[in-house]
Amino acid sequence: MGCVPTKHANRSPDSLDARQAVALAAETSFTVSEVEALHELFRKISNSIVKDGLIHKEEFHLALFRNKKKQNLFVDRQQVFDLFDQKRNGVIEFSEFVRSLSVFHPDAPEEQKAAFAFRLYDLRQTGFIERQELKEMVLALLEESDLDITSDAVEMIVDRTFDQADTKGDGRIDQEEWNEFVKNNPYVLRNMTLPYLKDITMVFPSFVIHSEISEADMAA
Repeated sequence: MGCVPTKHANRSPDSLDARQAVALAAETSFTVSEVEALHELFRKISNSIVKDGLIHKEEFHLALFRNKKKQNLFVDRQQVFDLFDQKRNGVIEFSEFVRSLSVFHPDAPEEQKAAFAFRLYDLRQTGFIERQELKEMVLALLEESDLDITSDAVEMIVDRTFDQADTKGDGRIDQEEWNEFVKNNPYVLRNMTLPYLKDITMVFPSFVIHSEISEADMAA
């Protein structure tokens, strides 16, 4: 008797394992269908320069967080790649890609966004945000909003913002102060949400229409 072909017998080496998709959906803000669509996006990015199924820094800077008008300011920071590269091995694997992108999902908890943003703006990785680091954050937000203001006005905004956030008055902002600050000023986290992630299945519809995994499988 010949062997009966199994459901995944002809799976491509770089295709997504069903169990991995369910697991990633369970621990992130993405659905199984969205994880499947993200896998196709990951596959395209990870093979754009070095065809090894991993995202290297050059591929990350080339492809991620871009919009039609200009490059998103986050991707210019080395810290973003490092935050995605959770294993600190110089490349981004698919699971790291999904978990990190989940923070930018519209449905992700504000606490996750605040924590990610804190690490992003803690440029020196001291566990605190200092005035110069806060200034860079303000400049990024102003540029993203296409606002052109004078240097004096920028300094005034930075001073006012720092005074408001540094409630302990020690010249630096810790995680607790930051959480309270963003709670009272949610606009600070505006760049921590990428609306298109909620419609990611519409970007790659052909890869999710015939999904082998249903949302019910996750609850089983």
